Formats: sequence, C-alpha cells, structure tokens
Amino acid sequence: MENSNKPVVNLISKPDNMLKTVYTACRTCYSADYPINIYNSTDDEEKMLKLINRVISSGHYSTIEHIQVSFAISNVSRACTHQLVRHRHMSFSQKSQRYVKEKGQFDFIIPPTIEKDPKLKEKFIAFMGEISDKYQEFVDAGIPAEDARAVLPNATASSMVASLNLREMIHLANLRLCTRAQYEIRLLVKAMCDELVKEEPWLKDYLVPKCERLGFCDEDKSCGRKPKLS
Repeated sequence: MENSNKPVVNLISKPDNMLKTVYTACRTCYSADYPINIYNSTDDEEKMLKLINRVISSGHYSTIEHIQVSFAISNVSRACTHQLVRHRHMSFSQKSQRYVKEKGQFDFIIPPTIEKDPKLKEKFIAFMGEISDKYQEFVDAGIPAEDARAVLPNATASSMVASLNLREMIHLANLRLCTRAQYEIRLLVKAMCDELVKEEPWLKDYLVPKCERLGFCDEDKSCGRKPKLS
C-alpha cells in the first residue's frame, strides 16, 4: 500500500564519547603526550571544540574518520537508495528483492511533483496496482522472486542499515543537503543529520550544505543561497 513520503530514520549506534575521541585524535597530532593521557585529562568542551574546528578547517579530515555511526532507514524508494549507495565510504545492508517476496500491494513512494496533482496521483497509484498484480502473477506461476522483481519500479519502498564514519557523514551532508540534490535524498540525509545532532549538538555547524562551509556556491546552477565562485 501507499506509504507516507517521508523517510523513517533512527540513529542506532554511535560512540559514547564522540567529542573526546575526535579531540584526542586532533591533539595527538600536536602533542608528545600519550593519546590515552590526552583522552583521560580533558573534559573542557569549549577547549575541545576550538581545536577540532581549527583542525577540520585546515582539512585534516583523518582525525574524524575514527567515528562510526549507524542508521536504521526505511520508507525510502529504490531510486533514493540507488543514489545513497553511490557514496564510496559507507556500508549498507538492504532489504533484498531476491529473498523477500512482496505480498499484496508493495509499498511505494510517490514523488511530490506527482503527489500535488490529484489526477496524476490517482493514475500513479493505479499503475502501482497493475504492477503489483503482474508481479504476483509471475510469482504465482513459479517465477523466482529474483526474476519477478524485474517488473518492480524505482518507486518501490525499501529499508536498510547504513553505516559511515564522521568524515563521510559531513561529506554526505555537504552534497545532499544542497538544493541541487534530488528531493527525496535531501529529506533522507536531513533526517540522518537531525538524528545525529540530537545526540551531538556540536556537529550542527558541520552537517550543512557545502555552500555554508565554503561561503560560496560551486555548482553549475546556483539556487542563490550563496554567491557563485567567480
């Protein structure tokens, strides 16, 4: 059946001491002291944030690769997950269309440009019903799910567990929160960022569109939020 068009995202794993871990990695690069001594002797959040900001702003991104976070993601289209899995430094475990047979009307995501037009929305839903019927016909005829899935559309809803380090999380946000990114993946990545910021508020200034960090837009076509790089 038709789903809400909003992704469902939950943060399911992150380090308990993310800020101190990143600070320790940063401080170790400039200290003769043992890393464990740095980790155990520092609780000044302002001091930690000041160094982290300086190091990250200098492009020393290896210091944030020690942090791994994992998300449970559902109610996203296969079109959206196909975009997400293009990110090189992420790990994914996704609902398989080979081993999980659709029963009855499969869940699907309606693009907002179709959603807003009642007549087109009605036609879209009816077409999803036709595809569901054809899929079931093939399965009932003994066609393996891995072959019957060939008729399922990009709109089919999917779910996954996705994991990535903090460097890639910031990169993902910088690219996919841009208004040039497709609508659904913007919603997905925004939800991922919101989940993480709830636990680690200090990341708010990093999990932003790239123009916010660069101070300018480097896209071919700009939304006007920041000036174009001349």
